[in-house]
Amino acid sequence: MRRFAALYDQLDASTSTWAKVDALKRYFAVADPADAAWVVYFLSGGKPRQVVPTKVLRTLACARAGIDDWLFDECYQVVGDLAETIAHVLPPPSARSEVGLGVWVEQRLLPLRDGSPETQAERIAAYWDELDAGGRFLLIKLIGGGFRVGVSKLLVQRALAESAGLDAKIVAQRMMGYTDKTARPDAAGYARLVSTDAEPGRDAGQPYPFFLAHPVDVALDDFDAALGPPDHWLVEWKYDGIRAQVVRRAGQVWIWSRGEELVTDRFPEVVALAQPWPDGTVLDGEILVWPTGADRPAPFNLLQQRIGRKNLTKKILADAPVTFMACDLLEQRGIDLREAPQHERRAALEALALQLSTDAASASTVPNPSLALALRVSPLLRGSWPELATLREQSRGRGVEGFMLKHREARYGTGRRKQRGGPTGSRSLAWWKWKVDPFSVDAVLIYAQAGHGRRASVYTDYTFAVWNRAPHDAAEAQAVVEAIAARRPAQPDGLQLVAFAKAYGGLTDEEFKGVDRVIRQTTLEKFGPVRSVRPTMVFELGFEGLNTSTRHKSGIAVRFPRMLRIRHEKPLWEADTLDTLQALMTHGDPADEHDEHEDSHRL
Repeated sequence: MRRFAALYDQLDASTSTWAKVDALKRYFAVADPADAAWVVYFLSGGKPRQVVPTKVLRTLACARAGIDDWLFDECYQVVGDLAETIAHVLPPPSARSEVGLGVWVEQRLLPLRDGSPETQAERIAAYWDELDAGGRFLLIKLIGGGFRVGVSKLLVQRALAESAGLDAKIVAQRMMGYTDKTARPDAAGYARLVSTDAEPGRDAGQPYPFFLAHPVDVALDDFDAALGPPDHWLVEWKYDGIRAQVVRRAGQVWIWSRGEELVTDRFPEVVALAQPWPDGTVLDGEILVWPTGADRPAPFNLLQQRIGRKNLTKKILADAPVTFMACDLLEQRGIDLREAPQHERRAALEALALQLSTDAASASTVPNPSLALALRVSPLLRGSWPELATLREQSRGRGVEGFMLKHREARYGTGRRKQRGGPTGSRSLAWWKWKVDPFSVDAVLIYAQAGHGRRASVYTDYTFAVWNRAPHDAAEAQAVVEAIAARRPAQPDGLQLVAFAKAYGGLTDEEFKGVDRVIRQTTLEKFGPVRSVRPTMVFELGFEGLNTSTRHKSGIAVRFPRMLRIRHEKPLWEADTLDTLQALMTHGDPADEHDEHEDSHRL
């Protein structure tokens, strides 16, 4: 744990990619493989389930420090992070631990989950007594399931590759599924990651690293100059589902989400769909709810409802039937096709779909012939760039998000990396997503909460509201603000601000600092880490879609909200209303299980 804490401090203290890679390489050079296995897991996004409630940790910390709850709350308000607060209020340790991270996790942390509250408290108190403030901070983060640090998975892969003298693509491939919730890192698994053997052993169900697209960053008038003619590109609809790889090997089927979560049991229809595929087939595409006979996929919120259900009843399967929209063929009869040009992989995919359809029509070569016909291949679109731009405007009506642009010669890469080479450089051989412009509204800031990590002392997580109706004038809106400041309850039939969204991204560090100053100056009340503020600021929020929701007071749930800009020039009474949101809303069923902050495409 001591070495892990030192590594964390080095990673957290620097914004330099080179410095972070260098720190990781120094750690991997001397670390025990069992410890390194868990470091790779945590730094790559692995999060074991919470083993002890944070309330237990807080109560125990107060008892060990000999302080009252109110004093702890005051410390928490200043520090802004629960784990850091606990680490600082505890008395100094009486011992020094040299136990490695692997032992800490395997023999100490994970067994806590099954202990009684008394046993948990006793053991945690003893563990705290072995660690300094840095070690305690990390221990609490790991116990509570809230560990984060400013390191990407790609950076970890790069450090491992440089340490072992390997190609980073090889390490990325070996790490697929490494952070799945069922994974249990160990020394043997780490040895496979850094082995110099050409193929140190791979699970039959292991997927490939996903290739990700860049947002288009040029104006339409510049497309010809920047991207070349459209016939150099394969243009497809960008479907609004769950990105997934379906793996058919060794007589079995595995389904992996883009977040590297194994989700096979959640989509039995896709498993059945893949059964007729030849062994050694891996397809990339989107899982979509697509009702029988419909000409377009159902809204994403219907798929969202299904994701949230642990038990897939017959009714759920009937109400939200899923299919798989294939867009790329990564492996065919056991041969890795990722280095083949895009147009060759596309031709092979279309040939596979045709063969499955022919086999099904010829009768008994598949268990259920109708399933083979259900393999959908993402259609290709053609036209000049202006013609495609006009077609793109129909995206929402077609239930899609815009276009995917894939160069004919593009290889299937790893992550969001621009490929180099070709007549116009790296831009020509990357994948691009050309999405429709987001919905946007002007909303009022009403609540704030401190961020995490380096932003733990700055208020960065905001709750926004719109008017329940348009104010008659500035005076009526100001009267509502004064009532809020005086803590007077809103009148049910009167003008009021209605919370509808939370957002924590989109501003620069300097902008966050400026908003933080306003929040501290206009705070009305404190509710634990949350502050209610006097309404004074209007923000333009962007989001991908809206749906009705019975969980939200506003009756509306928005998808992927983020702050586009601060509207300093916009008076409060000109902020948008619930009617504005209703007018933007597309048809959909109630999104009872929706969470605005969950990136459901990653699952």
